[in-house]
Amino acid sequence: MINKLVSKIKKTEAPIVVGLDPMPGFIPEYILKESFDKYGQTPEGMADAFFEFNKGIIDAVCDLVPAVKPQIAMYEQLGLAGLAAFDMTVRYCKQKDLVVIGDVKRGDIGSTSAAYATGHLGKVKIGSGFFAGFDEDFATVNPYLGSDGIKPFVDVCREYKKGIFVLVKTSNPSSGEFQDREIDGKPLYEHVGEAVDKWGSELMGDDYSYVGAVVGATYPEMGKKLRGIMPKAYILVPGYGAQGGTGKDLAGFFDKDGLGAIVNSSRGIIAAWQKDPYKEKFSEREYADAARAAVLDMKEDINSAIL
Repeated sequence: MINKLVSKIKKTEAPIVVGLDPMPGFIPEYILKESFDKYGQTPEGMADAFFEFNKGIIDAVCDLVPAVKPQIAMYEQLGLAGLAAFDMTVRYCKQKDLVVIGDVKRGDIGSTSAAYATGHLGKVKIGSGFFAGFDEDFATVNPYLGSDGIKPFVDVCREYKKGIFVLVKTSNPSSGEFQDREIDGKPLYEHVGEAVDKWGSELMGDDYSYVGAVVGATYPEMGKKLRGIMPKAYILVPGYGAQGGTGKDLAGFFDKDGLGAIVNSSRGIIAAWQKDPYKEKFSEREYADAARAAVLDMKEDINSAIL
C-alpha cells in the first residue's frame, strides 16, 4: 500500500491528506435538517449527517489528493451509529480510489494488539471464511507499550500489504512532557524514531517502508532531525493550518526529491466554508467547493516550499 500512496502523491503532485473529522458545528444546517428529518435528532440522525457531509468533501477533492484520514473518535462518540458512518466513509473513499489512513491511535499488546490490527487492517476468520472489518489502508499506532504493541501490526501489514504510522513526535503543545525527555543523552522521540527505522527495515516497499511515522509540523527542526534518522519511513505530518504549521515549516520533513512526507489538514479544509478567506466566497451549500479551494491553496503553499 505504501507503493500506491507514493504513486498517487506523484500523480496528484499533492502530498496532502484530508482529515475527515466531522463535528456538528462544521456541518451546514441544510444537511443537518435533511438527516434529522429522516432519523430524528438522534445518534442515527447525526451519523447520517456526518456521512453526507463527508461525501460532499470526498467528491470535491478526490481528484486532487491521494489520501484521506478519518479520525475514529469523532464517530465513536455517536456509538454504533457513528461507527457505521465511519465504515461507510472508509468504503466510499475506497470507491473513489483514495488511500485511507485510519486515525485510530491503537496501542496494546499481544492478542489485543493483534485484534486491533486485524479489525482495522486485516481479516478475521469466521467459520470457513475471512472477512475484513474496517479495512483501512493504514492505521496510526501508539508505540508507548514497545515492540509488543507494534509487532502484531507489522505482521498484519506484511500479510495484507497494509501500513502503519507510528506516533514519534506529535504536534500538540504538551507532547514534550514525555517525548522530549532525555534518555541516554538524547530525547525519547529520537529513540522511537530509531525503532521505527528498525521495524521498517524489515517491511519495505519499493522505496519506502510500510512502517511510517507521525511527526508534527509544529516542530520543524525535530522533523528535519527525524527525517535523517528514518530515511525510509514516510512521515505523516499533522499540525498544518489550524495548529499553526505552514508550508515553509515543512521542507525538512521531505526528501530532496519532494517525497517522503504527507501533510494532514482537517478543519482547515472541511470547515473552510466557515473561515477566512473562503466564507466571503462560498455559501454553506458550497461548503465542498470551499474545501476544494482550500486544498488547492494548501497544495500551492506546500509545493512552493519543497520543490
